[in-house]
Amino acid sequence: MEIIKMHGLGNDFVFIDHFDKQSEEKQPDYPELARKLCHRQFGVGGDGLIVVLSSQVADARMRIFNSDGSEPEMCGNGIRCFARYIYDKGYVQKNPLKVETLAGILTLNLKLEAGEITGVQVNMGEPILKAELIPILAQGEPIVGAQLEAKGEVFNFTAVSMGNPHCIIFVEDYQKLDFEHLGPAIEKHPLFPRKTNVEFIRVDSPTKITMKVWERGAGPTLACGTGACASVVACVLNKKTERAVTVHLPGGDLFIEWKLDNQVYMTGPATYVFKGEILNDHFN
Repeated sequence: MEIIKMHGLGNDFVFIDHFDKQSEEKQPDYPELARKLCHRQFGVGGDGLIVVLSSQVADARMRIFNSDGSEPEMCGNGIRCFARYIYDKGYVQKNPLKVETLAGILTLNLKLEAGEITGVQVNMGEPILKAELIPILAQGEPIVGAQLEAKGEVFNFTAVSMGNPHCIIFVEDYQKLDFEHLGPAIEKHPLFPRKTNVEFIRVDSPTKITMKVWERGAGPTLACGTGACASVVACVLNKKTERAVTVHLPGGDLFIEWKLDNQVYMTGPATYVFKGEILNDHFN
């Protein structure tokens, strides 16, 4: 089985190319494959598995599976890598291009210099602020300044969906944050029936923020594209930043714009790591 390894700001993925695989053919057990391949000791290692598929409604279809085998609706860093991959493979040679995901069809603009992709801008669509669509067991639109309790502490949070749920909490000092315990506790909080991604945000200026993320189904990662988008939306709703913000993540920076047309745009890199072949029948 051939694979490609890619990352967006250190948020890393194992790619399997099934673009030419017929829909009627038997599909692999992708969740189990994700658990095996993404294991950092017994597999290739990665935050998720991305499957490249053909689409009847877009240029290509992306399925993504977290390292625990769960299938999220979308992944901002993953879709940038996906767009670069299908363009470089020649599956699509137009710009912009469209990708089908569980969160809908997204439009991506490739930043090209001398024929090389130097970055990818994703139109992430409109933020979802209605409680039942995030989903969160609360009332109102938007959910700003609500409270939840985790590990004996009470936090004010803002809830946003970018096709997948996010709980954004503003902090002043990461040194005082019990990240390793609070992340999983809030991810599985009863308020979120489909669990949630958790972003802890430090506001550095009206145009810069720092983000630490606990991803649903993956745990701590070096970057989260949808989380960066949701966090900028939360910052604007809480009147903490402007609408165009550089988000500092452990793996690097993303540029996020929540434009006046209500569309959120994310711009960042997509990088190859290696390609190879899985030899162990354990993965087949």
